[in-house]
Amino acid sequence: MLETVSQGFQSATERLRGVRELHESNIDEALANVRASLLEADVDFTVVKGFLARVKERALGEKVETRVRDASGQMVKITPGQHFVKACENELVELMGPVDTSLARDAGATSIMLAGLQGVGKTTVAAKLARHLQKQGRRPLLVAADVYRPAAVQQLITLGESIDVPVHSGAEGESPPSICQEAFKRARREGLDAIIYDTAGRLALDDNLMTELEEIIASVAPANTLLVCDSLMGRDSVNVAQAFSERIKLDGVVLTKLDGDARGGAALAIKAVTGVPIKFLGTGETVDRLEEFRPEGLASRILGMGDVVGLVKDFEGIVDEKQAEADAERILKGQFTLDDLLTQLRTIQKMGPLREVFAKMPMFGSMADQVEEGDLSKVESMIHSMTRQERGSPNIINKSRAQRIAGGSGRKPKDVLDLVERFKQMREMMGSLGKPGGLLSRIPGMGQMMGGGAGEMDPSALLAGGGMPGMNPMLGGAVQPRSQKANQQRKNKRQQARKSRQKSRSKKKKKK
Repeated sequence: MLETVSQGFQSATERLRGVRELHESNIDEALANVRASLLEADVDFTVVKGFLARVKERALGEKVETRVRDASGQMVKITPGQHFVKACENELVELMGPVDTSLARDAGATSIMLAGLQGVGKTTVAAKLARHLQKQGRRPLLVAADVYRPAAVQQLITLGESIDVPVHSGAEGESPPSICQEAFKRARREGLDAIIYDTAGRLALDDNLMTELEEIIASVAPANTLLVCDSLMGRDSVNVAQAFSERIKLDGVVLTKLDGDARGGAALAIKAVTGVPIKFLGTGETVDRLEEFRPEGLASRILGMGDVVGLVKDFEGIVDEKQAEADAERILKGQFTLDDLLTQLRTIQKMGPLREVFAKMPMFGSMADQVEEGDLSKVESMIHSMTRQERGSPNIINKSRAQRIAGGSGRKPKDVLDLVERFKQMREMMGSLGKPGGLLSRIPGMGQMMGGGAGEMDPSALLAGGGMPGMNPMLGGAVQPRSQKANQQRKNKRQQARKSRQKSRSKKKKKK
């Protein structure tokens, strides 16, 4: 997600690594990387120009406190490069926000009309919104007002049945405004407190589409009008949003397919160009994959710092808190088995695509593009091929047992032995982290966060206090970081690029 934009910011950060002072020339050099990545990501030139000017002004105009206190009261050193990153983060958040993701109610009911071109995913978004409201204790009604696209009504009925939400469809030949009116009356009659109107789209903007939407608005007066946009359309999606907003009042945008968009131009520019905020992100095809849009979370991910808040929200939605606390306590005492690892892997799979989970993890975001979705299933298949005794006591797995396990899982014996060895290392590491005087208790402020004093720690608080198990080091058993050789190759490339820039500058000076 948004790899193109992220690479530009990461290159800029790398360029400022080690500088002692920010001044116009080194900021301009860093921003050149950002400018190139934003334009490549299909962000409007005017938006790019304004954004870069504000970042430069903030980076140069604000006083840099070189030493500040962190949340635990410890003094930490702030580098000029970190100050630049913070300036970028603040401006990214302002560019995409502020956002109020709440949905307006009218007479106690939440009514939402979805608009957009054909093929952007309106019908799927309608079901996702119904599921979102259902989780909040609401009783939604889906309205099939797209009478033109073949099988559109049946698609919505199928999605509605999958989440146990009723769908209202009209009689043959009935007009969309009439269908919406009858649905509104049905919702009141049956005590349903949320209505989602799935309207028709077109392959291109046309007057008939806009007129029909205006008639629906006149007939049912939806409290919320949301435009569904496909992020893969890049700048075109921004143009579509602008065109819609000129004819009907839009309360927000639902941006779909952002998880498949390497550029991210729509996410960055749509609010700046149209004034209409992004309210939700549709990621993935299942009805649970709808996120409330948080500009600060996306900005943090773009800058490679992860999104802990988003990760915690994902985790809280699928985990039993008491069970999670008990698991955390055993894990941090080094008392866990391969069955526990299997449970953790299944939890991670429920949180969404593996790359997306990694992208939200601080320090792991840059590894997201290396993650293969099949890695977890490979580990899972090997554990499934083990006996109950082997899962509980991996130490008994020898070459003979590894051969049998490999045969049952379609892997190699070496893969099985590597998994067991990594698991042992993780168990030892977690045990040493969690015991009194371990690494976690010696990190400044970590003792207070864990609920204990110096050298003390309540292991269960790791889960209860912040949902951090989503960042469980057990992941290391499924996904391996870049090899030392790969890291050295990247380092050599950076050094060559740096030498090339230095040569170029020296040539320019000689010409002058």
